Amino acid sequence: MRDIFNVGSTTLLVVVVLILTVLAYGLVRSRAMSSVSGDARKLHSLPNYYGYNAAMLTAIPALFVLAIWMLVQPMLIQNAVIDMIPQSAVNEGSSVNLVMSDVRRVANGLDAAVQSGALDAQSARDLDVTGTDVRALLAGTGVALGSDVTPEVLAAAQRYRSMEYTGRWLMIGVISVLALAGLFIAMRTARADFRARNTVERFLLGLLVLAASLAILTTVGIVLSMLFETLNFFRLHPWQDFFLGTTWAPNFRGDSDLSILPLLWGTLYISIIALLVAVPIGLFAAIYLSEYANNKVRSFAKPLLEILAGIPTIVYGLFALLTVGPFLVNIFGRGENGLLGVDWMSGATSVLTAGLVMGIMLIPFVSSLSDDIINAVPQSMRDGSFGLGATHSETIRQVVLPAALPGIVGAVLLAASRAIGETMIVVLGAGAIARISGNPLEAMTTITTRIVSQLTGDTDFASPETLVAFALGLTLFVLTLGLNVLALYIVRKYREQYE
Repeated sequence: MRDIFNVGSTTLLVVVVLILTVLAYGLVRSRAMSSVSGDARKLHSLPNYYGYNAAMLTAIPALFVLAIWMLVQPMLIQNAVIDMIPQSAVNEGSSVNLVMSDVRRVANGLDAAVQSGALDAQSARDLDVTGTDVRALLAGTGVALGSDVTPEVLAAAQRYRSMEYTGRWLMIGVISVLALAGLFIAMRTARADFRARNTVERFLLGLLVLAASLAILTTVGIVLSMLFETLNFFRLHPWQDFFLGTTWAPNFRGDSDLSILPLLWGTLYISIIALLVAVPIGLFAAIYLSEYANNKVRSFAKPLLEILAGIPTIVYGLFALLTVGPFLVNIFGRGENGLLGVDWMSGATSVLTAGLVMGIMLIPFVSSLSDDIINAVPQSMRDGSFGLGATHSETIRQVVLPAALPGIVGAVLLAASRAIGETMIVVLGAGAIARISGNPLEAMTTITTRIVSQLTGDTDFASPETLVAFALGLTLFVLTLGLNVLALYIVRKYREQYE
């Protein structure tokens, strides 16, 4: 019977709670109508509100506790089981967490053995490594282990199974009691004078406030997590070198020069080139599609443009490395064998390579949003301009674009934020050299690329070379926030002319 208390038991419990919720809705609605002898006019609220209130009381507390239970129970079980593993059972080069992963695999294997009939429940509880090859037994159930099962791991796995089994029974009991208690309370409140509509609307208001707060709380959490690690970094590395230095040379075995300026320069340089490509092309495409193209052309061209936004960035990176980079080398490199007969570009990776490809990727962000904004400009403004004798192009320049400017600024801001946060195109197209240079044909790198590099591999997460990634991330966040504030100022300044 244990096999019904696996992951599927949670799904089954959710289904039971939902069935009780539907029953609660119908029972309480009927009870409310019965309390006034079927005359809904005597009720404070419409009958459906009494059913909604019952559904909320039945489902929400039970499902909330279920979600918390599913998060807390594994941690409690692990903390209880981990004490059973002595330090002598942890091999050199291993850790307690790795041993716990073996414990979980053995526990899952014992479950699979009981379910398949290879063991009965009592045998799984009394299994001993002395007379049984546990590794071979579990391999027959599809659970592969890298080493033999020690007595300590087997005992911990058996305790893990026992606690998980007890916890699931207890969970089913608690959730069922909560759902039935909610149903009972709803039945008690199904009276004619009960303000069911007010209760439901207050709950919906709270739900909306919670949803609106999630983004703010998430942002605050991200900023605080980066801020604390950034403070740890500045305790180990001088801030003067980080903000005012000119060299990026991390060294995990000695002193490091960790200045953000070369990375910030590469980020802004590549982003500017990308915007110089994306903004004119995207804006001109939006103007054509919204003001000049007929419906047939528009229905074909706009989806085709938006396909660019769905291409994975790794594909753009490969396109930059294998196509655009060699193409630029043929023009600006190879000496006398090149198209221009110069040798300005030594390799396929460069700022120009990454900027051009990133600009192509950003075109749909600018064109699609700008097209929607331009179409939102009232037709009456165009008609008024035509009535005053303006041509089509004059109307676009002097009426439509100024009216749509706040939305266009938002589209450009979205493209800029996307460019600043891009990683894969820069890794494959721009290289990994941190330098301050004005030559767009040289390889450079960006902040996001360095963050990935510093947090990749077997590194000490208490060293400045690793903690610097959080300082870089916080600086990038402040930079993006500054762009948003600037765009908001521009939008408010020009929007007043058309309100």
